[in-house]
Amino acid sequence: MAKLIEGATGRWEVVIGMEVHAQVSSNAKLFSGASATYGAEPNSQVSFVDAAMPGMLPVINEECIRQAVRTGLALGAEINLYSVFDRKNYFYADLPQGYQISQFKHPIVGHGRVTIEVEGESREVGITRLHLEQDAGKSLHDQHPSLTYVDLNRSGVALMEIVSEPDMRSSEEAGAYLKKLRTILRYIGSCDGNMEEGSMRADVNVSVRRPGEPLGTRCEIKNVNSVRFLQQAIEYEARRQIDIIEDGGKIDQETRLFDAAKGETRSMRSKEEAHDYRYFPDPDLLPLKLAQAWVDEVAKTLPELPDAKRDRFVADLGLTPYNASVLVAEKESAAYFEAVLAELTAVSGKPAREVATQVANWVAGDLFGALNKAGKSIENSPVSAHNFAQLQKLMVDGQISGRIAKEVFEHMLATGDEPAKIVAEKGLVQVSDSAAIAAIIDEVLAENADKVAEYRSGKDKLFGFFVGQVMKKTQGKANPQLVNEALKAKLAG
Repeated sequence: MAKLIEGATGRWEVVIGMEVHAQVSSNAKLFSGASATYGAEPNSQVSFVDAAMPGMLPVINEECIRQAVRTGLALGAEINLYSVFDRKNYFYADLPQGYQISQFKHPIVGHGRVTIEVEGESREVGITRLHLEQDAGKSLHDQHPSLTYVDLNRSGVALMEIVSEPDMRSSEEAGAYLKKLRTILRYIGSCDGNMEEGSMRADVNVSVRRPGEPLGTRCEIKNVNSVRFLQQAIEYEARRQIDIIEDGGKIDQETRLFDAAKGETRSMRSKEEAHDYRYFPDPDLLPLKLAQAWVDEVAKTLPELPDAKRDRFVADLGLTPYNASVLVAEKESAAYFEAVLAELTAVSGKPAREVATQVANWVAGDLFGALNKAGKSIENSPVSAHNFAQLQKLMVDGQISGRIAKEVFEHMLATGDEPAKIVAEKGLVQVSDSAAIAAIIDEVLAENADKVAEYRSGKDKLFGFFVGQVMKKTQGKANPQLVNEALKAKLAG
């Protein structure tokens, strides 16, 4: 359901489409053997092809084709067995050829879809196409006050441009789409998704209209490099367009930039149309023809995708859809959870479904919360999957209570030590001696005779008070199940 924006003269609907540029995971560039590694010294990874030296001919990188096909398959998209590389003509200092090798009428991947979830509701965003193209170089404006430097290291790096349908209706949906797309690319390894390094960036098209009316004039916001900035840019741009229209003006189709410091978009240039680029097939590159058998073999290399993994976690392990979605949001998080669960079932003898919810709650809640607070990723977790599984086993075996486990977990975060070592050193083993627990319960009941009388007269809610007093006397070490059973028996007498 569309999220409508209140204007001075009524409600408006925002319409959003996106073009995501994702750098292909490949050691070499799209049409040359130069390295595509990030962070090298300026102009240290430039071949004669990248620098557009006369007579240099492009040669296609098969790995880039393979990764584009894998991405198309992961998006449930049509793989075109026939595609063509075109020249997209424009002039800029960091484009040495005077044109960009891209694809126009015949892309390598056709229509697909991405399923997103926003506020508990699922919906599909259509994919119009995915095409391959080479990146331009980079202009550096901050090295000297009056000069612009050009770094051609990125020139010729392989990009997948993934174009969506204008199916999104809020900044939240756009953010969910970009995150989901990034997750899929990272799962299959076709792009590392590092937006801060520029290996994934988004151009977002925004327009507004009255609900049910034809599409309005769109503005394109270029090179947005984070989900947060994407959402801010959309919200600002939608409001800007609404204010212009309600004041009697009209929207000019243009390309804009997002100023993150000011939280606003600003005009860059008038929006180009396809004919402005004078596309034509690149005469140095033959049409690309793929065999269906080759595509079928590529499909076999795909891992379990996030939606399928989430559905399996829900159906086979009994996880809540929310927990399952949190765990599969990153490939590394899902792998960590599955490693913990596999080890726990192996060492405890418990079925996976019996202990999966406990593990999921701890990973998605306690561990992720601690990592977010510390600014760390799951790959840098001070608590290994092995140690985490051992902590879960101590609880499953009844050696420590959930309360004690929280304390042990804090020490694990700080030291990286094994839980058994921490429990032994700090004397945190759970008290499961029935006689010892019974003696403590007798003390509590003797000290609170008035409340015992109230409980027996019908105030059942006091049971929690007695449990709390017993746990306090044992410093949280008493086995909660034994405490509950013994207390019920004593109070009933």
